[in-house]
Amino acid sequence: MRTMTTTLTPTTPAAMPIPTPTPTHEQLLRQPIEAIIPHRGTMLLIDAVEAFDEDTLSARATVHADAWYADTQGAMPAWLGIELMAQAIAAHVALLAMRGGGRARPGVLLGSRSYKALEPTFSGGAQLRVHVTELLRSEEGHGAYECTIHHGDLHCAEAVVKVFQPPDFQSFIEGSFSS
Repeated sequence: MRTMTTTLTPTTPAAMPIPTPTPTHEQLLRQPIEAIIPHRGTMLLIDAVEAFDEDTLSARATVHADAWYADTQGAMPAWLGIELMAQAIAAHVALLAMRGGGRARPGVLLGSRSYKALEPTFSGGAQLRVHVTELLRSEEGHGAYECTIHHGDLHCAEAVVKVFQPPDFQSFIEGSFSS
């Protein structure tokens, strides 16, 4: 007759995964922008998120007169407003993921049918408010946002921006450049 022995090892707390608590809304708002979106260095144009909810986000951006984009008067060309909008959208998507206990994933700006800037530049030193409102989000990762940029009470720019967040970003990029 054969005897079988089994050794049981107790589960120690060190071996068990410790669940990470889901951050509160206030904790998410206090996150530095670098913890929310992947942009770094001179490509990071958004300073901070001021407010967000399920459908909207408001962010602050400062026009730096000595930045790479600045013209001779220290202004930001208005066409960069589309990038301000895209970074605010990225922050919205990331914060929603973080609020649900997940993490941000990369996405891409697909474009806009019409970007309307009411002035050719955003003046140097301006504190801009970028507001984005989600219009559409599909299971496949497509989205559309209505976006505005204000300097104080002055309405500076607007657009409906289309974005895409593929389930597998690396495959998406490799497929985009291999064709």
